[in-house]
Amino acid sequence: MLLSLSNVPRDYAWGSPTLLADLEGRTPTGAPEAEVWFGDHPGDPSDVESDGTLDAVTGGSLPYLLKLLAAASPLSIQVHPTIEQARAGWARESELAATDPTRNYRDDNHKPELIVALSDRFESLSGLRDVPDTLRLLRELETSAGVEALATRLGGHGDVLRDTIGWLLSGDAQSEVDDVIAAVSAAAESASGEWSDTLRGVAAIAETYPGDPGVVVALLMNHVVLRRGEGIFLRAGLLHAYIAGLGVEIMAASDNVLRGGLTPKRIDVPELLSVLDTTTGEVPVLRPMTTDAITEYPVPVADFALRRIALDGADIVIDVEGPTMVLATSGHVTVSGAGGGLRDVPVGTVAFATPDEVRLTVGGHGEAFVAAPGDAASAG
Repeated sequence: MLLSLSNVPRDYAWGSPTLLADLEGRTPTGAPEAEVWFGDHPGDPSDVESDGTLDAVTGGSLPYLLKLLAAASPLSIQVHPTIEQARAGWARESELAATDPTRNYRDDNHKPELIVALSDRFESLSGLRDVPDTLRLLRELETSAGVEALATRLGGHGDVLRDTIGWLLSGDAQSEVDDVIAAVSAAAESASGEWSDTLRGVAAIAETYPGDPGVVVALLMNHVVLRRGEGIFLRAGLLHAYIAGLGVEIMAASDNVLRGGLTPKRIDVPELLSVLDTTTGEVPVLRPMTTDAITEYPVPVADFALRRIALDGADIVIDVEGPTMVLATSGHVTVSGAGGGLRDVPVGTVAFATPDEVRLTVGGHGEAFVAAPGDAASAG
């Protein structure tokens, strides 16, 4: 059975007033439009055309949540727990009300995620940079007490990144934070060479969040720019923040977020540090290496799988297993199942195939993304 899904954009403050409207070919509302959720998560289940919401169909059993994400300004720096950490945290907070502001865990699931760029440029912070490289970056800044204090901490022994992030977010380092932000903003004005994009990117974040310690946390992270069709997988424990752009995002069906700056929301520093993975290095960009109609984005989890389909008028037949979504992102897309019944999928909406469907035919001209449960054998 095929169902048509849609949803109303969520109006988070960081959302773009134009990106989703432009994608869908409609007039902007004037309000920020940040995310459109496709799934059965109780926080915002999808609308089924003429028949309630998707959770009534699935019983809340979908292992993944698919989104359109449109950022005009930075999201909070954040990290997500492993499934073991999520279960322990959920149990630990079991007596807290769902609306309790001190609650960190909204469910008992992990939240690995994959983002694929739809805009020509999608800017993000992904993972922690190698410490020697960050020390080289700091040498591009004018010397100040704050810059020296940061370099000294990073040049220490032990888990220096965990210690440094804890110090920055403690509330005891505001004068040093202000010094570093001022130095970054000054350096960005005339930046050239290796660190120019990073310095300008962090300086722009500082304009949105002046004085926020998260700006200096951002300085410790890899500045990653995705081009259209490129993706990045974010494992549990990996510090990250999306800065600007339009993308398709898929994740395990969870809303567990520990924040580390760039937000007016509560930051539980000890809990953040307890789930943070301080392993450093660049996070690999998933670049399409083929001109085939179907692009795979391999991920090491069983919660979800994502494929991109480029449509040139010829029908493409795909085998599916489990509840599957076809999200139209450009052009004119059609989907039919084993029982026939050709269904138009307007851009920004989804055709949902229930588990009884084993083969779908996708046609038209444009682009679509196919989301489904992952392969248990790929989970690591």
